[in-house]
Amino acid sequence: MAEFSKSAVNKETGIRHFFAAAGYSWGGFQRLLQESAFRQELLFAGVGLILLIAVGATIAEIVIAIVLFLAVFAVEAMNTAVEEVIDRISPEISNVGKHAKDLGSFAVLCMLVASGIYLLYVIGGHLLFH
Repeated sequence: MAEFSKSAVNKETGIRHFFAAAGYSWGGFQRLLQESAFRQELLFAGVGLILLIAVGATIAEIVIAIVLFLAVFAVEAMNTAVEEVIDRISPEISNVGKHAKDLGSFAVLCMLVASGIYLLYVIGGHLLFH
């Protein structure tokens, strides 16, 4: 009987693992840049940060916004990953595939709304009360 290894991929350890992981992350970022939704979210984040700076937001308010934007990007990356896997394993139209894609899209929408509410709260507060 043939013996099979746990993984066909050779796992790196130590500092090599760190650099390998950074390379995979960079590849994911480059892949995500191909998505128009991600480019629009980057624009949203950039405009949001410019507006926060323009109204005199505190460093803490800007840091919270950056964390929210990073969460948007992370959820968008996961949504794109779900879409790619669904398209690969189930290229035909199916209810399960549609539901998975719709749920991923809803997750992105929730993060965008959370980020937008935060921006409106902070920017509105600075414009109305300062």
